[in-house]
Order: sequence, then C-alpha cells, then structure tokens
Amino acid sequence: MTEKYYLDTFSVTIRQMEDLISAALSRGGDFADIYFEYTTGSDLLLRDGEVASGGFNIDYGAGIRVLKGEKTGYAYSEDTGMRNMLSAARAAAMIAEGSSGHGHAGTRRGKTGQNMTARTEAQPLSAESLYPMQMEWRQTEASAFLPFLKSLGEKIGAMDSRVAKVTARLSYGQSDIMMFNSLGELTCDTRPLGSVTASVIFTSGGRSENKTVSRSFRTGAEMITDALAEEMAREAVSGIDERFEARRPKGGQMPVVMGAGASGILLHEAMGHAFEADFNRKGQSIFSGRMGERICASGIDIVDDGTIPANRGTCRYDDEGIPGQKTWMVKDGVLNSYLHDRISAAWFGVSPTGNGRRESFRFNPIPRMRATYMENGSASPEDIISSVRKGIYVDEFSNGQVKIGEGDFTFYVKSGRLIEDGRLTMPVKDINIIGNGPQALADMTAVGNDLKIDNGTWTCGKEQSAAVSCGIPTVLIKSLTVGGE
Repeated sequence: MTEKYYLDTFSVTIRQMEDLISAALSRGGDFADIYFEYTTGSDLLLRDGEVASGGFNIDYGAGIRVLKGEKTGYAYSEDTGMRNMLSAARAAAMIAEGSSGHGHAGTRRGKTGQNMTARTEAQPLSAESLYPMQMEWRQTEASAFLPFLKSLGEKIGAMDSRVAKVTARLSYGQSDIMMFNSLGELTCDTRPLGSVTASVIFTSGGRSENKTVSRSFRTGAEMITDALAEEMAREAVSGIDERFEARRPKGGQMPVVMGAGASGILLHEAMGHAFEADFNRKGQSIFSGRMGERICASGIDIVDDGTIPANRGTCRYDDEGIPGQKTWMVKDGVLNSYLHDRISAAWFGVSPTGNGRRESFRFNPIPRMRATYMENGSASPEDIISSVRKGIYVDEFSNGQVKIGEGDFTFYVKSGRLIEDGRLTMPVKDINIIGNGPQALADMTAVGNDLKIDNGTWTCGKEQSAAVSCGIPTVLIKSLTVGGE
C-alpha cells in the first residue's frame, strides 16, 4: 500500500495532520500523536453441521494523545472530518493540562539523556515478510469459506464416534493503520488476521469431555485450506481417551514438567506481565529495580517478539509507530530489558521496544506483549522427563490468575500426566498449579530443545484486548504446589 492510499482512506492530508498536532499541543503539551484506524471484520459460525450465523462490522476513526509532563490526555473521533478531529485534539490538550493521570511524558530525561522528542532510528521489516497475504480478506466473499467450516465439522465427527457436538467459528479481517506525531513521523500499516476455532463435546458412558482447538495467523485468506481443516480435526480428537481416563491425583510440592507449546501461557501470565515497563516504572512489579540482576539459571533466554512472520502477535509497527522488533527480556539468565512504550522508554532513558499497543483507536497505547516465549535449551524432552522420580507433566492450562506485585500465580490444568520413576503414567485432571513467578524462574533446572510457538487464538486482557501468542520448550521446574486430593 502506498502512503497516498492511507491518506485517501482517512480523507486527510499531511498539512491537516500538522494542524491537528498544533491544536493538540496548544496548551503546552510536550508530545502528541494521532492514530487512524479502518478495520473491517467478518464472522461465520457453524453449529449442528450448518453455518448458522454470520456478521460483518466496520470500525473507523482516529484517536489523539497529548503528553504533558506526568500527564496524559486522550480523546477520539469516530469520523475523520477535521471539525470533529480538531475537537478531539483540543479535548486531549485540556485533559493533559488538568489530568491527575500518572502517564509519564518526555520532559524528564533518563539516564541516557533520551526523551520524548527523540526520533526512533529502528527500521521496520517489510509488510510482505511479516504479513504474507496472497488473497485479501476484503476481496474474498464469505460464501467461499462455508465449505471449509462444514468440512471441518464433518472431519471431526468422522474421526471419533464419541463426538456429540461441534461448534466452529471463522473470524477474519484487515486493519488499515496510519500514525502521525509531533516529531513529524508518519507510519502506515495494513494488518490481516484470520482465526479459526473448533469446540467439541464428546460423550461416553454417561460422561462428557470437551476440547477446543484454534489457529490464528496474520496472513490472507489463503490460510483457509483443506490441510488446515485436517490438521485441526486431528488435534481436536487427539488425547480424548486420556481425558476420559484422567483422575485427580494427590497434591503437594513436587517437580512440574511443562510441555512444549501451549504451556507458554504460564510464561506469558506469570512472568511476562511482570516485565511490562509500566508496572516497573510505577514500582508495582516484582521485577522493579532489578535490571541487570540474575533471575534464573544461565542459558535461559526469554523473548518477546514482534517479528515472527504471520504470527498472531506480530507487529510491523506498534501502535505508537515504533518498528516491531525482537526483545530479550532475559538473556543468559539475566534481566536484560523491560517491554517499553514511548512513555516508559523516556522515563528509563532507553529506546522503545515496540510494545506500545492498543485495542483500537478508542484506547490509549500501553506496554503489551506480542509473541512471548523461551528460547531453546540443550536438553531433550525425554531426558527431562526421565530425570523426575515423582512429579506432574502438564501441557494445557486455563483460567490463570496472577498478582503482578507479588508474582504469585494459580493455573488450572486441563491436560497432563503423572510422572513416576521417569515415565509418563496416569492422565490427570482437575488440579491447580500454584507458585510464584520469580521463584519458578529461579527453580527452572532444565530447558528442552523443542521450542514450539502455539498458534492458537490467544488474547490478552490487560485493561484492553490485544492479540498475542506464546510458546515454550519443555521445561522442568523443580518445585511447585500441585493442588490435588
């Protein structure tokens, strides 16, 4: 897409955006930016073998932010006519002037002398490499996807006689984004996102079990293939025997092996949020003031990455116009970086990391994760499991709760097994894993060589919703509390 395409989409000129910035700074603000958004999205639902409903929505508007000292003002308009946008700019200026908010703008200089007036020098990757899109969602009729949904439901039903009900959903869309700020930076992005979810109820002997599988990618409509339906159907019925056999084990303190892939949600919730710089700037995180300290064993690297091609959490630019990048939060066991937006980066005197994200133009950007994972270690998954005499292996979590300040977490385990004498034995269910994030990091004694990024429909809900992803190799934590019988 050309710059002209975005200017035409939002019916605005460079000169008009400069006028909006001037209005936003008219009460003495230090920095201002404008975020334009045009999002189209569609939704199709399969129930009882038929596509039962569908929907289409459009979201369009612009948000204007003003930073003044310690204060932030934000206002938005649901159209991009100059009259309404100027009203929003003036409102944001007034809010920043009188706000009691604690967002830190750029008049204070950090230890490297950087402030909000510094232009970013990072270079973005190409849209083609990050968002491969051969077929635009906007140019594909919804009717073209009906056979896929019906095929997905039929394939799942044909693979297991215990399937009682299948509900499948396809959600897809594109967002055109344009950002302009008081530094004169203009950035534009078109972000595709397609998501497929299948929820299945199984019944046997008067009992029922359920399983949900999903896929989500920042790519075009070419992701909707028979191969994807086959892959998801096989995953949907995989492990159902074990779920019917699973029992609740005895609880207590014991080693826990986290399986590769979806177990990365524990890394996201229990540790990733504590690395977000707004929590650390305000002294609310258990990791506040610990930059440069060793927090886990050497050889452990924890990453938040906005540059994985087609990944749900990928951002060519974040929602402040900072190019997406790969950020090592932990490098070789040492706390290396927080996740920064422009505000926190100016406060700490470092460069932004591309983590300023927002749900839509109606929201102020805040530090958020993208794709959060632990990089490979050197151990094989088999050796990790065989090293445990008695413990629990878990590979799917849900319903996690985390206290950012203390680092304490609780996660419900949906799928796992006992480990007895180095072997996976009885399937387990209805247990909680309880621990403390920093302590769990310190207690990681082995990291596998089988990193898997989970491509499910992960959505993070920190004040606002944001599309994210997570991953992890097989990891051994030497002691966590398992809440069982």
